[in-house]
Amino acid sequence: MSASTPDLHVVIIGAGTGGLCLAHGLKRAGISVAVYERDPTRADGLHGYRVGINPDGSRALRACLPPELYDTFVATCARAPEYVNFLTEKRQELLSLNGFTEDDPDPVNSEKSVSRMTLRQVLLTGVEDVVHFGKVFERHQQNTDGTVTAFFEDGSSAVGTVLVAADGSNSRVRRQYLPHSRLEECGPIGITGKVPLTAETAALLTPRMRRGISMVYAPKGHFCIYHVMEFPWDADGAPKNGIGSTDAELLGRWPGLTFDNSRDYIDWGLVVQAKRLPAGVLDMKGPDLFRLVNERTTTWHPDMRRLFALADPDSCFPINIRTSVPIPQWETTRITLIGDAIHTMTPGRGVGANTALRDAALLCRKLTAARDGKLPLLTAIREYETRMIEYGFDAVVKSRRSGGSTGPDQPVVGRALLGGLRTLMRLVNHLPPVKQRMAEAQRAYRGHDRED
Repeated sequence: MSASTPDLHVVIIGAGTGGLCLAHGLKRAGISVAVYERDPTRADGLHGYRVGINPDGSRALRACLPPELYDTFVATCARAPEYVNFLTEKRQELLSLNGFTEDDPDPVNSEKSVSRMTLRQVLLTGVEDVVHFGKVFERHQQNTDGTVTAFFEDGSSAVGTVLVAADGSNSRVRRQYLPHSRLEECGPIGITGKVPLTAETAALLTPRMRRGISMVYAPKGHFCIYHVMEFPWDADGAPKNGIGSTDAELLGRWPGLTFDNSRDYIDWGLVVQAKRLPAGVLDMKGPDLFRLVNERTTTWHPDMRRLFALADPDSCFPINIRTSVPIPQWETTRITLIGDAIHTMTPGRGVGANTALRDAALLCRKLTAARDGKLPLLTAIREYETRMIEYGFDAVVKSRRSGGSTGPDQPVVGRALLGGLRTLMRLVNHLPPVKQRMAEAQRAYRGHDRED
């Protein structure tokens, strides 16, 4: 046994998915924690787009959140996708996988869809007393007494036993602490938009598109993804009829519903190689981005083009798809990192948020062990970083392989590769045993029946 660390105080920079999950876990464990977030209020931040929560993410949330709040998380999820569809730009089905989510009574062992803003509101519930808004991190200082001080742009500061960087891909903590760690642009740029789900827009989807996630592989390296998000509350924010009395009760007393802005919607993301887009695309605003999407999809199915046209201009923004470059393990100190602050990854496998949650749960366990005298503090952080680097950078590499490019992009070879890919998908679509194995492999990758 090591000496316990009863005065442990953890300073978390960033109130994103990983940082808030960690704050909940530490608070439940009786460890002093404070979160410092650059956004000025609870209502600011990410607005409305889908994040998929797999069993890795669900396990982490269940481990860190109070039981009733975990139940609220489950109740606030949108309807889970039943299909993963692969389509042409003419909306012809190439391959459709069902069984992507299993009908499992255990809410952990199922794929979940949630709005990023909704998830953030769930995670802000119950930690209002430890989250400090309007705090823009400027720099940190490691002190001679072993503590770490975080300094903020407003002139204030915070001292902790441990400093955790949870401030995302553009982490200021990482830039100071690990200046050799860098991000690399992958080539594609994403343009995303959100369309209210109405009778009109629902009619633009095929039945399987309506009940799943749909991906389009188009010529010239263009790629698009559609998500349909249907929530258990109506357009007025009241629980929908038929969702069950328990869920209705949870939603009715959940404070986050007051702040949540998500109503049923379809979100889409068009991904194009940067070299095919005009310079300055990352600085474009909604109207110009809509014009650009229209120019790049003139030959697409009219219903798909209509979904682009109906999007709310304010919901449209560009995304520079980047990835971390894995680095060797560094010397352990009382500063550590979680989530995108250390392992930014492409959306190719859809595991970024889940990996951040996994980080939070693992770091919480290690810090709790240090508090209880089971591990020296630096050993606890070292063990966390060793395991996190292993699975985090593995996810970075695999995500880049899956989503570091948009698809075949060369004029002649690209067309041949796209034709071959489509032929293979059509063939697999008529082979149920192969489709089943593909669905099982995807579920296994996304964390089913896996524990750290």
